[in-house]
Order: sequence, then structure tokens, then C-alpha cells
Amino acid sequence: MTHANAPLTIEGRRRLVERCRTRPIAHIAAEAGISRACLSKWENRYDKYGETGLLDRPSVPHSSPTQTPPEIVERIERLRRDNKWSARRIALELAGQSVRISERTVGRWLARLGINHRRFLDPDGSANRRPPGRIVARYPGHMIHLDVKKVGRIPDGGGWRAHGRGSAQAKAAQRAKTAGANGGYVYLHSAVDGFSRLAYTEHLPDEKAATTVAFFSRARAFFAAHGIHRVVRVVTDNGANYRAAVFVRSVTSRASRHQRTKPYTPRHNGKVERYQRILAEELLYARQWSSEEERTRAIAVWNIHYNYHRPHTAAGNRPPASRLHASVTNVMASNTSPFSPTEPRYRWPLATGGRHRVTMPRASAAQPAGRPSRATRRKPRRGSATSMRPWCRSTWSSSRPASSRTAGLCSAQAPEVNRSTLRRRSSRTPARHLKWCTHASASGSGL
Repeated sequence: MTHANAPLTIEGRRRLVERCRTRPIAHIAAEAGISRACLSKWENRYDKYGETGLLDRPSVPHSSPTQTPPEIVERIERLRRDNKWSARRIALELAGQSVRISERTVGRWLARLGINHRRFLDPDGSANRRPPGRIVARYPGHMIHLDVKKVGRIPDGGGWRAHGRGSAQAKAAQRAKTAGANGGYVYLHSAVDGFSRLAYTEHLPDEKAATTVAFFSRARAFFAAHGIHRVVRVVTDNGANYRAAVFVRSVTSRASRHQRTKPYTPRHNGKVERYQRILAEELLYARQWSSEEERTRAIAVWNIHYNYHRPHTAAGNRPPASRLHASVTNVMASNTSPFSPTEPRYRWPLATGGRHRVTMPRASAAQPAGRPSRATRRKPRRGSATSMRPWCRSTWSSSRPASSRTAGLCSAQAPEVNRSTLRRRSSRTPARHLKWCTHASASGSGL
């Protein structure tokens, strides 16, 4: 290849050589702006090699006495292709075989052979691609993932998403913020069980350590009401609230391990990250909100929809609560059961609250309708998941005969619980769980 300042190309050199047949070389060289020696060189090469003599020659020397022998280069290539070793490892291997060669020389030969990068060894990448490592929870409570999502506060009357940028309402909201109105951000704290994908989200004003500790305590009560009494590992990112000493003490006192992800690697906490993306797509930005209070109330309803109604691929296209041992309340959107006639049909909630209810197996021909079989009336073993779950209104209602429990019974129609029986049966359950269940039952609201 000719350089940028070359006066003549291959064809120009051939024309000058042809002119030299009839005219003096000095005159032609002066006309072309090159030296007489240069034109004489091209003429001699043309006479000796023909058209090939006019091509540019490489500047490498004719002989290199210290060049690496071809057999050593072949061994370097074979070690690289067979073992995928680095230049340093190849140099050490050759040194063990009494071949003295520097690491830099091996690297140059790998680049010259075109195999200095791993992706060059296998162009389609089948041999270089490692199978992705999956973070799999083996049972409920094995991994609880925590994270915080910061979203903008919605001004009263709606923001620019509802009225457009530059609109009168958007300008009025901006002036109100400048005058000292409540603006800024709100923080959505979320906790997701890695096994069942059961999620719990709260709308909180900040992400301080004390706020995070209080949220984690309420999240544990929520999981305990669904049968997850033991938390083994809590997975968080490296946020300041999760690195605080008060939060670390709170987690390690109730869980076996607090695991923080690798910096700048959010995929290690991917279950809660994906949940927050679903939350943003299906709730936060799915419609226009007129105020922050309206969106806050919708988040409480969203918790019920996500856990009890929305199908999840990790749960076999069923709600996340279907993977838990403890049953939950009321009816699912469709009351048709995919289970066999001998398995219980789970009913999902139509209202908020932590009560549990499960219908009994369908009555067979030999079993009269309205009376559970002996197997279903058997008392649960001590220490099982059914006997250790919080004894709240759900257990009382699930112990009643099937004939007195209708599919449409919701929280407003549930009878009151005998408090003395509740205290006697909940001797193994912390009082905070009962308090949470009673509070959730009283504050339920329909979808």
C-alpha cells in the first residue's frame, strides 16, 4: 500500500519506466519530482521482475537470526488452542521444557497468529460462553431480597405526565415546589421471597436506616402470616441504609446471614429488581395519578393483586402465594381448580388481610357432601407447617365444616374469633404476628 505522500502509484511508476526507454533518466525524474536514484531503482526492478518489481516491498530484514524457531511457534499455537492458556502460562510451560522465551514474545506471536483473544479461538463463542449462574432459593425464607425504588412525588392535581410538560398545571406545581410545597421523592421499599416470589411493598418517605429496619420488621410479619417463619439469608445491595450498623444488627439477629451483592452488579439481586420493573410498568406508570395519596392507596391493592391474582412464570403461571405451604384467603379470580379431585383447591383473596382459608377436597360418591373426610379432619402433626403458622382467624375458619364455608365469604362476613381460644392456640406464635394479622383484618379494603 502506498503512503499518503507517495508521488506516484504502481501505474505511474510503470509509465516513468516506459519513458526511460527513449529519454534520459535525469530529465524524467526531474519532471516527476523524484530523485534519479529512485527512478533508476524502479527501472532495474522492472527489468528484473516485471510488474511485480514495481510493488512496495516490506521493510523487514532479509534474515533474523534471533527469531523464534518455527517449531516453538507451533508449540505456542498448540498450547493456546488446546488449553486456552495465557501468554504467561505458556511461557512458564515452555520454560519447564528448557525453552527460554519471554512472556512478551509469546504475546506478540499470539497476536500475529490471530489468537490473542479468547473470542478468536472459537468465533461462534460456543466454547467460550460460560453457563449463566443462577441464584436459586431452595425453600420459602431461604432468600429474602430487599431493595428501594425512588420515584418522584406526584403533586396535587397531577404532574406533567398527566397534563404535559409546559402546561399550566405543570407550571403551577413547579411554582408550588419553589414556594415550599411538599415535593421531591418518595421511596418504595420492597421485599421479595426468592422461592415463592411473594412480595411486600410499602410507600415510605425516606430510605434511612431506621426506616429500613422498621420496614424489614413489618415485612417479616407479613411473611410470617403466610407461613414463612424462618429467614435464612437477606440479600441487599450496597446502599447506605443496608450498610448501616443498626440494620446489620437487626438482620443478623433474625436471619442467619446478611449478603450484600457485588458492587455495580444489580443482577445478583435480580428478583427484586425485576419485581420493581413489573411494579413500574403495571402500576406506577400504567395510568395517570391525580395525587400521591391515590397512588399510595393503589400500592396497597397492588400487593394483593401481585401475590394472589397475577400469574407468575416462576410459579408455573400461577400466583406467587400458590408456592407456599400455608394457604391464603378467599377466592381467586377464577374458581376453577386445576388440581385433582383429591387435592385441596386454594382460594385467593378478594380483600386485604392476612387471614388464611383453604377449601376441603371435593366430596366423592362414598363421602356425603358437606362433611370432610377423616383424612382432612386429622389433627396436624406437631412441628408441621400447618401447626406452626400463626393461629389467627384463618385457622379458626379453615377448621369449620366445608358446608358452612362459602366461596364468596370475605373478610367483612367472617365471624369474630374467641379470643381465649386464640391466645391458647398461639402459644408458639409471637404476639407481633397476631397483632399484625388482627390489624390487617380490620384495615382490609376490596379490590
